[in-house]
Amino acid sequence: MRVALDEARAALATGDVPVGAIVLDPDGVVIGRGHNVREARADPTGHAEVLALREAASARDAWRLEGCTLVATLEPCTMCAGAIVLARISTLVFGAYDAKAGAVGSLWDVVRDRRLNHRPEVVSGVLAEESTRLLDDFFRQRRTP
Repeated sequence: MRVALDEARAALATGDVPVGAIVLDPDGVVIGRGHNVREARADPTGHAEVLALREAASARDAWRLEGCTLVATLEPCTMCAGAIVLARISTLVFGAYDAKAGAVGSLWDVVRDRRLNHRPEVVSGVLAEESTRLLDDFFRQRRTP
């Protein structure tokens, strides 16, 4: 999670919401990393999780990421939760819950929907306070005149 938090901090340099993600292979080696780049690239799909999944798939030369773990600083949204399921990620670890857009228990629970053919194990709340503080500080600075 600390590496994902470093990725989240990298998003601050571009004015993006500080969310970071990494993908670990079955041996615990980082094979994908990303941070939000929606503002920097004017890309609505520029979420940390999507970028980390893309890099991991490229590193493995395969879209199926069975045995891999995705670690994100924030509860994934519906787009990212869907991508995690489709990539066959085995374990999802996240920090802060997202009451406004979270799709891993807050608003929806995409990754545990029994109608889908793959459901990763979920570990939530890892370094949640640190992840939340980073987001709160970002939004507080944006709102302060």
